[in-house]
This record gives sequence, structure tokens and C-alpha cells, in this order.
Amino acid sequence: MKRSVEIIGFPIISISAGEEIGRVKSIVVNPEKGSVDFLTVEHEDWQVSVKAIPFQKIIGIGKYAITVESQHSILDLNEIPIANQLINKKVSINGAQVMTRVGELVGEVKEFYVNEKNGQVLSVDLFTEHEQIVGVSSDYIITYGEKLLILNEEFLSGDVLIDESEKSSQAQPEKKTFNFTTNQNRVDDLDRKQEELLEGKQATKNIVNGHGETVVSEGTILTKSEIDELKQHGPSVMVELSMSVK
Repeated sequence: MKRSVEIIGFPIISISAGEEIGRVKSIVVNPEKGSVDFLTVEHEDWQVSVKAIPFQKIIGIGKYAITVESQHSILDLNEIPIANQLINKKVSINGAQVMTRVGELVGEVKEFYVNEKNGQVLSVDLFTEHEQIVGVSSDYIITYGEKLLILNEEFLSGDVLIDESEKSSQAQPEKKTFNFTTNQNRVDDLDRKQEELLEGKQATKNIVNGHGETVVSEGTILTKSEIDELKQHGPSVMVELSMSVK
């Protein structure tokens, strides 16, 4: 299991040539599979073309570098249209807002973990407004969006922390779980979290409801009363709003 921070920026070593042939620029996520399918590569000699490595071409991800068989493992994006399509979807896990299937905003992703053998996303670290880190298994992730992850709300019904022995030996933030004693308490707590995450934020675009009416204007600084009113327009408005604030 590797953290994304242990992949981005890593040197890429050609085993056959015994030299560095680039560094990892970004991670390309396949939202349908919930996996890392490609790594884009940067090199000081490449000025125009964008290149990438299919995850299946990676020999290993070690403590200091990523290894591939040879320079031929790095392909021009023009040769792999599917990589271009995935890049254009702009799915980013780190920094994504996290919402439950029923429209409750619960936090933000600060890190995610990948199976270094097949690229599968295994879990994410969810950061709450109480500065707690909750490790959530990817089994609970329903949707990987451009700036939003949708989780099955069942992840709140019990401990979903990932076994720390399976993760990197590097120091990790202290992890805690949500503690909800009743369904009503859980709903009330999530409602409060949603308000705290949005209150004081500025809308970056106009938000419209299902009837095409503008319910939030670009530049609006959200207040608690405005957030309460917006909840009446349903989950779709709150999802759109959570993706459009700064």
C-alpha cells in the first residue's frame, strides 16, 4: 500500500538503462474502476508532448523511486487515447469534498492509498472540521467525481478505520472515528458539519435549483441562514454548492 504522496514527484528509473528517465507529475484516476490507471511523466527535455506510464508497466514502487523495464514503458498520450480521456475527466481525489449518498457533507480528502501491485484505490483519509482523520475503505466510495467523492452513508454506522499495519511505516496523523449513538444524532451531527464546512465560504459561480432559478449568486459569502434555506432545494443544490466554494 502506497500513499499518493509517495508516488507524485518520485523519480522513474529504467532498469535496462540504469538511469532516471523522468519523474511522476500526476496520478490519473479511472473513476469507473476506482483505480490509478496511468502516471503522467515530466522531464526537462520534453517541452511539448505529454507522456504517461500505464500502471501495469510499473515494475515496482519503492521507498526512493519507481522502476520500469525501459524508456519504452513511457508512452506519448497520442498513443493512448484512453489516458487522454481520463485526464480530461479531471478526477482528483486529494482535496475532494466528501458527501454521503443522501447529501450530507462530511469532510475533505487529505490523502489516499493505492495498491502498488494493481493501482486499485484502497482507502482515503477523510479530514473533519474537528481536525480528526478518519480512514475510510474504498468499499464505501460510490462515485469519484471531479471535485467530489460520494460515499455510502453506511460508513458512519461503525468503525471504518483501516488497519495501520497495512499502511506505510511513515508516521500518520492520529485517527479517530465518528461516534454516533442514534440515527437522529447522526443526522443532526452531519447537518451541523455541513453548515460549518460551508459557512463563511464564497460561492465561485451561480448555483441554480432544479427549476433553473438562481439560488446563490457568484461571490456570495454564505451565512448559516442562507445555508439553511439552500437545504430546502435538495441534495443536488448542496452537492453543487460544496464543489463551488472557496
